[in-house]
Amino acid sequence: MSDLFAAAGLDRAGRRPLADRLRPKKLAEVVGQDHLVGPDGTITRMLRSGSLGSLIFWGPPGTGKTTVARLLAGETELEFEQVSAIFSGVADLKKVFETARGRRSMGRGTLLFVDEIHRFNRAQLDSFLPVVEDGTVVLVGATTENPSFEINAALLSRAHVLVFKSLDEAAIDKLLGRAEAELGHTLPLDAEARALLVRMADGDGRAALTLAEDVVRAARDGETFDAATLADVVQRRAPLYDKSQDGHYNLMSALHKSVRGSDPDAALYYFARMLDAGEDRLYLARRIVRMAVEDVGLADPQALVVASAAKDAFDFLGSPEGELAIAEALVYVATAPKSNGVYMALKAAMRAAKEGGSLAPPKHILNAPTKLMKAEGYSDGYRYDHDEPDAFSGQNYFPEKLGRLRFYDPPERGFEREIRKRLDWWAKLRRERGES
Repeated sequence: MSDLFAAAGLDRAGRRPLADRLRPKKLAEVVGQDHLVGPDGTITRMLRSGSLGSLIFWGPPGTGKTTVARLLAGETELEFEQVSAIFSGVADLKKVFETARGRRSMGRGTLLFVDEIHRFNRAQLDSFLPVVEDGTVVLVGATTENPSFEINAALLSRAHVLVFKSLDEAAIDKLLGRAEAELGHTLPLDAEARALLVRMADGDGRAALTLAEDVVRAARDGETFDAATLADVVQRRAPLYDKSQDGHYNLMSALHKSVRGSDPDAALYYFARMLDAGEDRLYLARRIVRMAVEDVGLADPQALVVASAAKDAFDFLGSPEGELAIAEALVYVATAPKSNGVYMALKAAMRAAKEGGSLAPPKHILNAPTKLMKAEGYSDGYRYDHDEPDAFSGQNYFPEKLGRLRFYDPPERGFEREIRKRLDWWAKLRRERGES
């Protein structure tokens, strides 16, 4: 067995994973979170002031949330208790709360660290409220999901949310340096392979150290991996992206805003990220149809046609050929002139409809199928537009009590420039005929 460890460049005393062996012993050793634990970091200032309330740590995996919670307990001389929302229920929480109450009666406090706190249901989250309010525990919850959506407002209002950032390349490289110091030798990687390993970690410190450990195990004496060999040895780590959670919504938001901002290159980048992560292709096609409707509108009526055709093409061709049709629609919509004129007009019309109540249309545009209705003035004075000069009567079609309103104000862009010309011409005809 010892020969196996030696062959891997590890000794028996170092059988624990690198990530565990290199876990920081003090807050100053945590990398990549200077905004929290640096000299002027939020947590540093909390400790300096002596006031540490309940906290929610929000950030991607491998950014130090658990480590910082442990170190906080040490810094504040609180007993560290850890539970996981995946494996714990209300009964487990009650036991932890009772233990904490017992400590409190003896003058000792408890820092309760709840991993994956977003996985608790509403009733379980509510159970924390009494022990947080009376100080039985200092709650530190860790979540990879947006707390605004996943944690009860009542509990969230009693906690300070601290955001942990993905580790940048400098922070990952610093971790690799610590790993090399721990191992007693440099990683068997050339410069390009080392840079690739940093990118593979995807901002996750734990993943970086696990990848480094895999490299050490795989390398033979004197062997140095290049980038291509490294990719074969450790394979490729899946993108940090959950189709049903924050990663999905963040990338979708970035894609939509890139299209709205007329940046086809950024749009293609986020589109490729989502394809690579296995996003539902038809979902992407539907979103591009939505972009054509909301953000291009009548500035280019063909955008909706192209986007809808791309969806049909993917239905017909499937993957991967159909993905090109979606990409073509994406670029078309991104480079089309933009307008939300109809979108804003509809919102304004909806407001007017709600505020105006059940106003009757003017009688001259109502049909009069009975003598009584004719006697009441229905259809009286209606002018058939096709019989009028320029096929335009200019009559008022709004309820009389409402008067003429204007909702649609097309911008001077794309096809809507032509629509504006027509509207301006009709407005001129109304004025000339005294119908304005």
